[in-house]
Amino acid sequence: MDKRIHFSRFLVIALSLLLATTGGYAQETDNNFIPEVGLKGKDASWVPTPHALVDSMINMAKVTSADYVIDLGSGDGRLVIAAAKRGATALGVEFNPDMVEYARRVAIEEGVSDRVTFEEGDLLECDFSKATVLTIFMWTEINMKIRPKILDMKPGTRIVTNTFHMEDWEPDQTTQINEMVKWRIGYLWIVPAKVDGTWKLKDGGEIKFTQTFQHITGTLTKGKVKKVKTELTGKLNGDNISFNAGGTEYTGTVNGNTITGTYAGGGLWEATR
Repeated sequence: MDKRIHFSRFLVIALSLLLATTGGYAQETDNNFIPEVGLKGKDASWVPTPHALVDSMINMAKVTSADYVIDLGSGDGRLVIAAAKRGATALGVEFNPDMVEYARRVAIEEGVSDRVTFEEGDLLECDFSKATVLTIFMWTEINMKIRPKILDMKPGTRIVTNTFHMEDWEPDQTTQINEMVKWRIGYLWIVPAKVDGTWKLKDGGEIKFTQTFQHITGTLTKGKVKKVKTELTGKLNGDNISFNAGGTEYTGTVNGNTITGTYAGGGLWEATR
């Protein structure tokens, strides 16, 4: 076989593999920058999330046109662009300026540049408090550094990560793609309302909640003269609360320092702190 033909075939195969890895985003830019797997960043090296997992993560977070999605460490912009294709407004924060420029070019090519923004910045210092969906593909130790800020976000905010956990904060949901690749699991957390402490019931009783992220335990005390105390266990889903106390199911909505809701049988309850 002619060596030139053999070498040409090798180049075609190598280019095909690169395109498969980057989802077709490996075209050369005006400044000749092409993203390469393993590119060093401030806090981690760049590894692209498989497109199938990007779609699965966005589905799990139920991204719609009403959302503002922020991706920390946005790389080539694939997750931001995918969110924009669902109608969302999206922001990518990326430390590498070449990657930022590259992602902007891809957004133009994909026809979503009017709904996306890419900014050069440090994910540990940026303000992501206004996101309704926050996506991250960083080591667990990085996740833990920003977890306090995440827990102060608006209840109901969806947090989605690729592969890495939030340690003792259990995910609310998990997704996994069928591809045999290393990075194939996504996790979802829903920021819970803060209810820890004592709440006074409108009828004269009280509720004491002990909160561990989205999980709650505690006691419900009812009765104006003869006090009856029962143990409770339950869960928060954003600002929605549900718990069982003495065999009775309670549901409600947390609005700052007030909770209003119903209990089994059609009764109404309200608590304040």
